[in-house]
Amino acid sequence: MPLPNQKTMEPRNMRILARGAAALLPTLLMAAPAFAQEEATVNAGDTAWMLTSTALVLMMTIPGLALFYAGMVRKKNVLATMMQSFFLAALCSVIWMVAGYSLAFGEGGAYIGDLSKIFLSGIAENWDKPFTLGSGDGAVAFTVPETIFVMFQMTFAIITPALATGAVADRMKFSALALFTVLWSLLIYSPVAHWVWHPNGWIFALGALDFAGGTVVHINAGVAGLVAALVLGKRTGLGTENMSPFNLGLAVIGAALLWVGWFGFNAGSAATAGGRAGMAMLVTQIAAAGATLAWVAAEWLTKGKPSVLGAISGAVAGLVAITPAAGFVLPVPALIIGLIAGLAGFWGATALKHWCGYDDSLDAFGVHGICGIVGALLTGIFAYGPLSATPALPEGIVGSFDQFLLQVYAVVATFVFTAIGSWILLKVVDLIVGLRVTEEEEREGLDVSLHGERLG
Repeated sequence: MPLPNQKTMEPRNMRILARGAAALLPTLLMAAPAFAQEEATVNAGDTAWMLTSTALVLMMTIPGLALFYAGMVRKKNVLATMMQSFFLAALCSVIWMVAGYSLAFGEGGAYIGDLSKIFLSGIAENWDKPFTLGSGDGAVAFTVPETIFVMFQMTFAIITPALATGAVADRMKFSALALFTVLWSLLIYSPVAHWVWHPNGWIFALGALDFAGGTVVHINAGVAGLVAALVLGKRTGLGTENMSPFNLGLAVIGAALLWVGWFGFNAGSAATAGGRAGMAMLVTQIAAAGATLAWVAAEWLTKGKPSVLGAISGAVAGLVAITPAAGFVLPVPALIIGLIAGLAGFWGATALKHWCGYDDSLDAFGVHGICGIVGALLTGIFAYGPLSATPALPEGIVGSFDQFLLQVYAVVATFVFTAIGSWILLKVVDLIVGLRVTEEEEREGLDVSLHGERLG
């Protein structure tokens, strides 16, 4: 989606564009403690924290998401569901190394990176030195080696398509999932990451905020999952057969691992072991707690009983919503974001899905899509200036109506691009290998029909 023309942007958006790159320097992934300096050295504390955060984010997919999703499907699909997360962790790692990182963080232009970093070209030249992302006046200097940045970003590239699989649980071919993930990672995920997190990206320049992946990860995954659910159609027997989760205990363990891992996701996105990382960790905990309470309360009031599934879904809803805001907001706004996210996620996973009639099996869109949108928009309202202050912009980015409109623009652009792109890719994959298993295979269960194995 192109930038607004200059005439419609004056005077509000022209001012924001002028400050855009400088204002976003401290955000994740684009965040850097300082501008590029001569003879910069690796900071041991920042490096240790980023290594730890990277491991925590990888843990979110394996085993966190694998257990979370597997616990919510029927017994005959548990192994197939776990296989999706585990396999994608391997597949997306190779995709990222070969070309994904280059397309996302290569110099390129406003919409996509170039191929200068294909197969991680050039990473051996300064493997033990801090690196600079981008060039010219907009360049961002880091205090950690590029190898760590590559790996940290890889864990985001892994979990995003893995999240989307929840929308099509129980019915998608494994071959189709693999092919779709390759295409989607390169043609949808990497461009959006470039828009938002590279200094050349047009959303970055616009001044829209996304600290740790509200648009890049959650809206992206949620919308892709929704489109895939619509294209594949509903599960066989939905509404007439028992679709109860096989083992909610597994799902609780998975949700707990996601919650703990999310500290790496959000606090790690500060890219330094400092005050901003501490605030990001604090608000992450508060938002997750608030959303858990809100979802449980809503379910208790409307259904008469608070469920375990509702509690863990609420926690994830809060974690999703605080992701874009984590480096920009204070504790009280974080609690408000969490409470709103809990209610919004409950609505998205129940009423919205029922009204629209789609089968989002494990509520990938209902939780990640809806709460990602909620968090992205509320970031524009609650942003606290000092958290993002830089020498170039001492007042930082303050929540305002202007900033809210920028957030709306970024959300709409991501939603439309991902929806259209995902639909096209799904149709291509359907022509090549077909998307859905047969009804007989679905009834038998994907564990046996796709992998020739059975749980217990």
